[in-house]
Parts: sequence; C-alpha cells; structure tokens
Amino acid sequence: MNAQRAAWLFLTPALLVLGVFFLLPVIAALVLSLTDYDLYALADIRNLRFVALQNYWALLQRPLFWSALGHTVYFVAVGVPLSMGASLGAALLLNSPLARCKPFFRTALFAPVVTTVVATAVIWRYLFNTKYGWMNYALDGLGIHPVDWLGDPHWAMPTIILFAVWKNFGYNMIIFLAGLQAIPIDLYEAARIDGASAWRQFRHITWPMLGPTMLMVGILTVSGYFQLFAEPYVMTEGGPLQSTTSVLYLMYDEGFKWWNLGSASAVAFLLFIIMFAVTVLMLKLSRHRQHVDGEPA
Repeated sequence: MNAQRAAWLFLTPALLVLGVFFLLPVIAALVLSLTDYDLYALADIRNLRFVALQNYWALLQRPLFWSALGHTVYFVAVGVPLSMGASLGAALLLNSPLARCKPFFRTALFAPVVTTVVATAVIWRYLFNTKYGWMNYALDGLGIHPVDWLGDPHWAMPTIILFAVWKNFGYNMIIFLAGLQAIPIDLYEAARIDGASAWRQFRHITWPMLGPTMLMVGILTVSGYFQLFAEPYVMTEGGPLQSTTSVLYLMYDEGFKWWNLGSASAVAFLLFIIMFAVTVLMLKLSRHRQHVDGEPA
C-alpha cells in the first residue's frame, strides 16, 4: 500500500499538468463543437446556442472541407513513404561500417528538424521563386523553362511535400538508426558465412527486425503529416486556388479568420477521428502481417 501511495504521489503533478493543459482543453473544444460559438457569442455569451451535431453535418456538406481533406490525404499518401524511405536510407548509410564522419552527418541531417519551420519555409519560398529562385536558375542552365513552383496548382503541393520531407526525415532517421544498432551483429555474420548477399541480409534480417520500429515511425509520421499547416501557411497561404488548403488550414480559417470557433472545433474532432481510424488500421495491418509471417511455411 505504501508503494502505491508513493507512486500516486509522484504521478500526481504530471497528471495535474495533463489534466489542466490537455484534458480540459479537449473537453472544452468538444463542447464548443456542439455549439454555434462565434464572434457574436464571444462578445456576449447569451448569443451562444447549442446546435448538437449541426456543425459536423454542415462540414460534411461543404465542398471545401472535402477538398481540404483530399489535399491532406494526398500530402500524407505521398509524403509519408518518401519521408520514411529517405529516413531509412540515411540511417542505413550512417550505420554502414564504410561511412566516415558519422557524428558530422548525423548532426547535419538532423539540423533541419530543430530549425524553425517558418524560417526554413521562408528560405525555401525564395529558393523556388519563379523569377529569381535558385531552382529555376538551375533549370535554366539545363535549358528547361522556369516552373511556377508555388504559383501553379499542379506544382504547389509537390513542392510543399518536398520541403516537408527534407524538414522532417532527420527525426525518423535517428529512430531508424537506433533500431539498426539494436540488431545483433551475430545475425549478419552468420548470414555472410552462409553466403547471403547484402540484399538478402537486408530482406531477411534488417527488414523483419525493424518491424516494430517501422510501425512506430509510420504512426508518428502519419499523425504528423495529417497535421499539415505551417508549410502552406508560410509558403502559399493555402493557394493557389486553394490547392494547398489542408484540414488544419481550414480549421485555422474557420476559427481565427471568420471566428466560427464551433465549426473550427468540429473540424479538429473530425480530423482526430480520421487520424484515429488510420492509426487503428495500421495497427491491424501490422498484427495481420505478424500473424501471417509467424505461420509455419
């Protein structure tokens, strides 16, 4: 009993912080999503009305919401595999015994992660500027016509995806590197003795042993990429022609541009439901894969 009391005594400060700064705001946002809380209610609380699920129903009928959701899903579907592939490739290179100056490259590749998103996004906006950006300058040297990277609806989202991959892949690289270093070296030595090539070692040792790490990185990356906001906010402001408007950008507009805080809260919870469903699906697919791989041949 004394041990339990001591445990709760140490947990209480952390639970209080989570309750005050996480649980209560979540409950308040959920309540707001069931009301028509807007600028008029902000001025006089008596203008507040309970509307139940009308905010959710109205959002599901708005073409802009489905367009923003489509842009977000496109960003996740393309950006997550690219980010994880770049992270795994960099981790494999840094884990190779042939690599040199590993501390320097680890720091250099991880540096974009700890750099402010706004600062790096502004720099990338200048790099991809149509008139004087270095990217079009390089294309002109190759005889290719300049591309309106951030002003063309067909190129704006791919440019943001490229920026997000460069900005975030270093974080997953560190996780993959830790997973690679946890694999016993004896397995590779036994495989080399049996004559296994580098590809077979990766396929039959590295890839299966990285399964739990891959699942964790996948869930973290998908959750992070669904929360796309800062990149289009700084680089394109949701344009051109709303081609980079994400769900979170729509929530920002609803809440802080039009002051429809009830509708903005509904957007947040709809996004949470989508992210939760995708996470559950990923966990089920992972368990199914483990079950299939564990069956005797």
